Amino acid sequence: MSPKKRARGSKSSAKDDEGEKVSSAKETVGRKRKAAASVEDEKKESTESSSPLQYCHWLMKSEPESRFENGIDVKFGIEDLKALPDQTGCWDGVRNYQARNFMRQMKEGQLAFFYHSNCKEPGIAGIMTIVKEAYVDHTQFDKKDVHYDAKSKPDNPKWSMVDVQYQRMLNRYISLSELKKYHLKHRAKGGPLKDMALFTRARLSVQPLTSEEFDFVLSLEDQEPL
Repeated sequence: MSPKKRARGSKSSAKDDEGEKVSSAKETVGRKRKAAASVEDEKKESTESSSPLQYCHWLMKSEPESRFENGIDVKFGIEDLKALPDQTGCWDGVRNYQARNFMRQMKEGQLAFFYHSNCKEPGIAGIMTIVKEAYVDHTQFDKKDVHYDAKSKPDNPKWSMVDVQYQRMLNRYISLSELKKYHLKHRAKGGPLKDMALFTRARLSVQPLTSEEFDFVLSLEDQEPL
C-alpha cells in the first residue's frame, strides 16, 4: 500500500509586500510540517506493512485430564497423541486469532513442545514435529463439535489447524512452576526466558519460541529441577 498523499495548501493572496512575506513564511513552515508528517506516515506505513517476525519453534497447549463440554470430553494429552495411528493427529479447535496466525506460520519439520495445561501440574511433557502445514479446521463447521463456529463459512473459513507427530517424551517433566522461576531470574538478571510467551502471553494456546528459548528449555531435561 503506497503512502497516503496529502493535499497541498493553497497560496494566500497578498495585498502588500509585508503580507507577501508573512504568507511566504507561513507556506514555508506549512511545507516543512507537511514534509515531516509525510515522513512519519511513510515510517508508520512501512512498520505496519512489514512481515511478522518468523519463528521456527513452538509451544502448544492441550489438556491431559478429562473435562467435558456439551457432553464431550476435550481431553487430549501427549499419551493420546502417541496412541493415534502413526502417532500423528490434527491440532484442531484453536479459536484465538493470534494463536491461529502462529499456526499459519508453522513449517513442516519444525519442532514444538507438547504442553499439558489446565491440570494439577501444568508443564512440558514432550516434543512433537509439525508434519502438515496449516489447512482448514473442519471442526468449525461441525455443529456437534464443541469448537463449532456458526459465523465461519466454508467459502471463507476463519480457522486453521496443523498436523503434528509425536517425537519423544522429555527425559523429565518440566513444570510451569520451574519455568516461572527461570523466567523471573532471567527477567531480573538477563537470560533466554526473560520474555518467554508462556508468561508474557500466557493465555495463548499456541505460542512461539525463539531458538534460544527452545534450546534452554530443552537443556533442562538433563538437569536437576530448580
